[in-house]
Amino acid sequence: MPEQPYDEAAVLTFPAGIPGFESATRFVLREPPEYAPVVSLQSIDLDLSFLAVPVGALDAAYSLAVNEEDLRRLGLPTERQPLPGADVLCLALLCAPKTGPATANLLAPLVVNLKSRVAVQAVRSDARYSHQQPLPGDAAC
Repeated sequence: MPEQPYDEAAVLTFPAGIPGFESATRFVLREPPEYAPVVSLQSIDLDLSFLAVPVGALDAAYSLAVNEEDLRRLGLPTERQPLPGADVLCLALLCAPKTGPATANLLAPLVVNLKSRVAVQAVRSDARYSHQQPLPGDAAC
């Protein structure tokens, strides 16, 4: 359970969980201003949290490729891709290894329907982006 209080209306629901953590379906987004644009996604179900950043902060031209099944799960139209910032919040999970540079997973971003707060990790079927995209600058850990 999150240590800090949270508003139930602010909970993000991942109906299928996050790959590898399928039993963690409810998360709270924490946005400490001192770490902006980095946010923390904290599980309500497990002792688990992830660091993430809006994809637009890493690649202003990022384009989504959400499959039909995930669009349906999100409750979004299947005939077009959602627009980050307008229809969805799109976050890249960060990886900070003990050695080497920090990376972001742009291959499988977290996509959140801004109206319903339902979310998925939308794994792309193409190789346009990497699951270990280097962060801008020399962000060594």
